[in-house]
Amino acid sequence: MSVFGLRTSNPAFNRYFWRKSKSYSKAKMSIGGIILKSLLMLCLVTSTAAYTWHLYFSGINTKWYTAIGMFVAIFCSLFISFKHDSAKYLLPIYALAKGFFLGGISAIAHNRFPNLPFQAIGVTLVTFFVMLTLYRWKLIRVTRRFRSIIITATASIFIFYFIGWILRFIGINVPYLWGTSWFAIGFNVIAAIVASFSLLLDFYYIDRQVGRYPKEREWLATWGLLITLIWLYVEVLRLMKKLAIRF
Repeated sequence: MSVFGLRTSNPAFNRYFWRKSKSYSKAKMSIGGIILKSLLMLCLVTSTAAYTWHLYFSGINTKWYTAIGMFVAIFCSLFISFKHDSAKYLLPIYALAKGFFLGGISAIAHNRFPNLPFQAIGVTLVTFFVMLTLYRWKLIRVTRRFRSIIITATASIFIFYFIGWILRFIGINVPYLWGTSWFAIGFNVIAAIVASFSLLLDFYYIDRQVGRYPKEREWLATWGLLITLIWLYVEVLRLMKKLAIRF
């Protein structure tokens, strides 16, 4: 969605996805509906993550589960981006696929550093509720300048990651992304902070759509929150892993 000419960094809240529906519906978006759908999707993520976790510690190679889960999740997100009405059908698939990916990387982290994924989950949940409290109490105001900074930072981080993945694919390592140097840790800290503040943008845009748009748009709101929460968890897990290796 665009406000004052700005766009949110989360594709789920882009103006394209929040344009008025041609069909009329008396039922409107609600906070309760978004919370319910978010909890349901998180349960799906947890189920496949736990399954992949079990396979890994049973001695089964979960590399393909992790890789295929990541690519299926990317495909679902891209499809939802271009056909937003498909969110209610593809979001469960996205959640299940993302669970395979998260279960794989979490199991590897736990194998090397016991309980690290659980600590990362705890940090992610605490961060979510802290950001929600800051937003509800208006201790941090989501101003035009604030949105501009977070959007620019998010776009820059994903460009860096995209370049890093391409270079890694052709055999070129990028130390500032995958290493444990202070520069790499600093980059990870910045990415985690930006992911945290992105939650405020999600709250901001959802807050302005509740009660105005059809109830089926709750699936898009859930998708947006899920993207941000998973990004935050991955950043926290990577940061804690780097710190554990270094210290």
